[in-house]
Amino acid sequence: MAATPRFRDDASATPHPDGAPETAPSDRKHPVDETLSPLKMFTSGLQHVAAMYAGVVAPPMIVGPAVGLTPKETAFLMGASLFTAGIATLLQTLGFWRIGARLPFVNGVSFAGVTPMVAIGKDRGHDGIAVIFGAIIVASLLGFVLAPYFCKLVRFFPPVVTGTVITLIGVSLLPVAFNWSQGGNATAHDYGSTTNITMAAVTLVIVLALRKLLRGFLQQIAILLGLIIGTLIAIPVGITDFGAIKNADAIGFPTPFHFGAPQFEIAAIVSTSIVMLVCMTESTADMLALGKIVDRPADERTIEGGLRADTLGSAISPLFNGFMCSAFAQNIGLVAMTKVRSRFVVAAGGGILILLGLVPVAASVIALVPLPVLGGAGIVLFGSVAASGIQTLAGAALEKGENALIVAAAVGVGLIPIAAPDFYHAFPKDLLVVLDSGISTGCVVAIVLNLAFNHLGRKPESEEAGTAPGGHDPVKAMEVAAH
Repeated sequence: MAATPRFRDDASATPHPDGAPETAPSDRKHPVDETLSPLKMFTSGLQHVAAMYAGVVAPPMIVGPAVGLTPKETAFLMGASLFTAGIATLLQTLGFWRIGARLPFVNGVSFAGVTPMVAIGKDRGHDGIAVIFGAIIVASLLGFVLAPYFCKLVRFFPPVVTGTVITLIGVSLLPVAFNWSQGGNATAHDYGSTTNITMAAVTLVIVLALRKLLRGFLQQIAILLGLIIGTLIAIPVGITDFGAIKNADAIGFPTPFHFGAPQFEIAAIVSTSIVMLVCMTESTADMLALGKIVDRPADERTIEGGLRADTLGSAISPLFNGFMCSAFAQNIGLVAMTKVRSRFVVAAGGGILILLGLVPVAASVIALVPLPVLGGAGIVLFGSVAASGIQTLAGAALEKGENALIVAAAVGVGLIPIAAPDFYHAFPKDLLVVLDSGISTGCVVAIVLNLAFNHLGRKPESEEAGTAPGGHDPVKAMEVAAH
């Protein structure tokens, strides 16, 4: 039998401030720490940018008009969001001190904050944006302080919980892909047209065919190639909009405090702090998912560093007119599908995001990809995340105790915002920040039920907490499940 290859895990081999490395270096670098050729770094990084671009620019597209900004000011917000997403991604992938997960982890503008931001800034114009930015700064700094304590929640994420949450992440993202496939704008005259849906289906078939027929590096960038081919096909079809290129400036730096100095209001800070806790919960789940996919399970220190990068990036973002940043789960699906695990590839993507924020005309080229084309590729990307969650659940000892019941209840509750979007319409608006996130509600239910069934009253060790044959340590359990 061939020996199992040993990787040098640079993250764990780096001496900590208080002493020796956790593990001795082994024979070669872990794939997460490998660098690729410049061409592969750029194209693979560009593929990550293409997968996340729509998600980054969508929140400012919603918030800008809602608070009374002009189209030009809204475009400025979009460029600033790209720029700050790049900074946050570099903090996550490269990191410094105890900041950064040092995983192929993409950060961008969080959708969780859109509704509260619209409520805070509505009818206030520039003052509304200033209040939003002030609330984000305070909430982010609070999150940075809480990160060392929040990361200890990892002990409550055994495979039965992580598998459930990862599955919900993928399933919760699929409606985004379906919306893109229909055109993205429900008020547009061609929303859900046969043309849009056909283009999404064509792109999906192209991506699947490329994955089947290509080999090596070309297979790894099948999503990017599929988006390019789909966009070229969409030009004669008539759903490619060149207006963004015509109206884009060649150079545009996101001037600090473009909309004025931040303003601080208690109600806005409280609302945004709740959003920050939701984002930290989702980022924790995303790091656990990504750690399993890249075969470097996320321990408390990794999660602490990742949360610090999230919150620091979010605190810096308003200085350059950007919004709160958090993990982008769609890029986890891209890592799972392409098997390219290098964090430096994602760092290259972060660099591209910064460039796009500084050169609006370059950003507009990415914007050429029609949403139906992006939606067709998104079905594969987001489905890959759900498949990873199912794979995790396969090693979660569902035949033991009430683990199957935990999964059933958590998935059921997590699907409510997807299957019945108006289910919580009578609840207070502040609660909707949490309740409208199926990932957050499903995660909370899974954790609480795991504690109730598997920890309170202690069952025999063999039936504990969805524990795979590895004892009580959830990180060890994930390692066993992964292998």
